[in-house]
Amino acid sequence: MNKIYGSAAAALEGVVRDGQTIAVGGFGLCGIPEALIDALRDSGVQHLTAISNNAGVDGFGLGKLLETRQIRKMIASYVGENKEFERQYLAGELELEFTPQGTLAEKLRAGGAGIPAFFTKTGVGTMVAEGKEVREFDGSQYVMERSLVPDVALIKADVADHAGNLRFRYTARNFNPAAAMAGKLCIVEVEHLVETGAIAPDDIHLPGIYVHRIVVNAHPEKRIEKRTTRAA
Repeated sequence: MNKIYGSAAAALEGVVRDGQTIAVGGFGLCGIPEALIDALRDSGVQHLTAISNNAGVDGFGLGKLLETRQIRKMIASYVGENKEFERQYLAGELELEFTPQGTLAEKLRAGGAGIPAFFTKTGVGTMVAEGKEVREFDGSQYVMERSLVPDVALIKADVADHAGNLRFRYTARNFNPAAAMAGKLCIVEVEHLVETGAIAPDDIHLPGIYVHRIVVNAHPEKRIEKRTTRAA
């Protein structure tokens, strides 16, 4: 089965549709699938539910899809770097399911593992628990969280082989493996494509069974979200 596609647009063709739930890997601007996000914007699909740690920044990352009003709902844990996100949410134009960061990661991991729900202490007694089942275990309260199984996962890796085995680069791994495993269909954007077998088995971070389509973006922008320097 050939998993290699010539462009990000080709990789999304026949896959993305209005109203889908799409998980997008990345943390801030680190490890985001830049080309796939651009192609998703250009596809014109509407009313998306986007699962991601955050929504990028204004004009970059998922911020591009907020500008075009293609995202109806965000499931995220941090929204502080995007003014358009803030504006849409406060104006009632964007639905937000605010989720603690560790809970969000576990919701994706559980979805990929076939676990429909789990209990956690995080969020008990706060607005996070509103409308959710709360149960006592060993004298402590726990809130039940449903797992996430998005229709499509868009992720970023450093290296892929032709079978879809992936290796991530340092902290750019972040939410990408969990999003990939949770998605019903996973499309990965990589910087390097190698022959099957070229990645040593112990260096494979995600096996190719989770990856359905691959597109190469050899020269992503990799914009820095915040540049912090000090005096020499």
